Formats: sequence, structure tokens, C-alpha cells
Amino acid sequence: MSVLRVRNLSKAFGGVHAVENVSFDVGDGEFLALIGPNGAGKSTCFNMINGQLAPDRGDIQFADRSIVGLKPREIWRLGVGRTFQVAATFGSMTVAENVQMALVSHHGEIFRFARALAARHRERAFELLEQVGMAGSAPRACKELAYGDVKRVELAIALANEPRLLLMDEPTAGMAPRERNDLIALVKRLVVERRISVLFTEHSMDVVFAYADRIIVLARGMLIADGNAEAIRDNMQVQQVYLGAGRTFRPHAQAQS
Repeated sequence: MSVLRVRNLSKAFGGVHAVENVSFDVGDGEFLALIGPNGAGKSTCFNMINGQLAPDRGDIQFADRSIVGLKPREIWRLGVGRTFQVAATFGSMTVAENVQMALVSHHGEIFRFARALAARHRERAFELLEQVGMAGSAPRACKELAYGDVKRVELAIALANEPRLLLMDEPTAGMAPRERNDLIALVKRLVVERRISVLFTEHSMDVVFAYADRIIVLARGMLIADGNAEAIRDNMQVQQVYLGAGRTFRPHAQAQS
């Protein structure tokens, strides 16, 4: 069963085709990596799925419903979580308050502040922080945290809407090798426990090959490979992309590979 279906997704900026006729599925409980060199179209693809960009063509279905044209907050409330390459938290607020704000939004209370934020969804916020190993830092301001810990707080925020699908854009960017592996191992554990589907982009190939159930590869806006770690490792076009030998990726070139 597919939680997300992307069909013939395309987006151009002027004469540049950032994403061109891309199609793929994300299965129920699948941990799917979307990789490619800089400029491959990964972030553009993510931003269309998340509603930040409107596609020129194609369709995106989440849980058998088209989400093209919906705003990011509407997609979030349907059950799609998101983390960003640069962690998005409120630095002046405490760790607990950041998660509480997400819970307030999830429950549709964002414009109804009848009582102080400190009293809202506090127990659930601590449960989420416990799951990501950050409950001990709940009273600290986010700006005081190390970057790896901010990433964990962002993950707790992304889980606040009990997502069926989690989109993670470069989740380990800026992290040390041990932090990278610890974070992805944590995400993988939560995915298995909660049966969440995850689509993530990542430049760290050790993380991708160690944890992804399946890998899809973009180059010059087009999908050039789809398979498990072994198949992707042995794919000649993928090797060209990462070794810098591949210059043009057109449909006729794919047919010859």
C-alpha cells in the first residue's frame, strides 16, 4: 500500500527544468531516500509535495487524496510532518514550548489563547521529547542547545501531528558523523514503532546505504534510478553522477544504460 503517490511531477523556473516527469511511490512504513547531486531537484520536489511550490504538471496523492493546490498547513494537518535542512525552531522559547506550540496548532487552538501556553499539552510535549531523548532539556531555551539537539527537538515538533508521512530535508546536515548516525537510527526506530512512512533527502551516503529501505536518484531533475542499496551502488548512471562524469541525463540516455 502506498501512502504517497507522485505522478509525472514537473516544475520549471524560466528555461530551467528543475523537476521533469518524476514519478514514485512511498509505501506504508517505508524509509525512502531521495538522493542526487546539488541542483538535482530534490528540494524542489520536496517543496511541491509539502505545498510550498505549485507543480507545473503532475499529481501528488497522499492517502488517496490529491494534495496539489493545498497550503503547507493544510497538508500538515492531513498528517504530513516536515523537518528542514536548517532546523526551524523558536530560539527564545524553551524546548517544551516549541513542542507545545506544534501541539496547539495540531489541535486547531493557535488563535484561541484562553490560558497560558505553559498549561497547554504539557504532558504530551514531554512524551514526545522523551521519545527523542530531549525531555531533560525541556526547560532550556532552544538557542542554548547544540545543533544536534536542536535537530532532535525539530523531530519532536514534526511528530506532534501524529504524521503518517514524514518529509525530512537533509536531516543530518551540519552534524558530526556520530550525531548523524544516532539521529537516523532514532528516526528509523520511531518509523518502525509508529509505522510512519519517511521520505528523506541526504548527502551522507553512509547514512543512506545503512538505513534506507529503498533509494531513488535524481539528476538534472529526472529520476534515473530506483532500487535497494546494492542496486543503486552498482548503477552506472548513479556512479557517473557522484563521480562527476555524467553530464546529460535524457530519456534516450537512460534507455542505453
